[in-house]
Amino acid sequence: MVRRAGSAPAAIVFDIGSTLVREDRYWASWADWLGVPRHTLSALVGAVVAQGRDDTEAIRLARPGADVRAERRAREAAGRGERLEEADLYPDVRPALDALRALGVRVAVAGNQTERAGELLRALELPVAEVATSARWGVAKPDPRFFARVVELARAAPHETVYVGDYPALDVRPAKAAGLRAAHLRRGPWGCLWANSADAALADWRVDSLTELVRVIGAARSVG
Repeated sequence: MVRRAGSAPAAIVFDIGSTLVREDRYWASWADWLGVPRHTLSALVGAVVAQGRDDTEAIRLARPGADVRAERRAREAAGRGERLEEADLYPDVRPALDALRALGVRVAVAGNQTERAGELLRALELPVAEVATSARWGVAKPDPRFFARVVELARAAPHETVYVGDYPALDVRPAKAAGLRAAHLRRGPWGCLWANSADAALADWRVDSLTELVRVIGAARSVG
């Protein structure tokens, strides 16, 4: 864990995949749709992540030439589209979000996700002010325009806003470049694989759980 000096955070914006939501079932459902063993697609996801490539490349490797957007539409039409249930949330999510709100922090969510994923996440009624996705905004991480929207969502100055995510190259580095503070969450394939990267080292905090994040944010506010 790393802690750097600065004013107490007024707002915290969370990434979605592997930060709030487990992606086990998501990739299992893709494997079933593509007709490949789940372990095969999981291994392909790991391979493209290790190469710093977009995870959807795993789908194209499993089905060469696949149009991912078209496949998503076909899955929805077949009644096998995106799903998001309470069991897909990490166990520490609701307690951490509640605790941060109790500290007086504005809490929001924004990640690289489809509009449907945003709808499903809102339906879970998490204790957050707003949920936004890259598809709704029309811009995705690590584009600086995404983080300009994050600042608007936070309703706080960039230096008073913390962005929390698992993928240092998409979450930590661009957030810092936009003037925000950042917390790297070491979980999920990206979080673990890149935990010791130069991008992760830029984080104001490096934590292994949202429970730990609550402790460090609470400490920052107590001295801020």
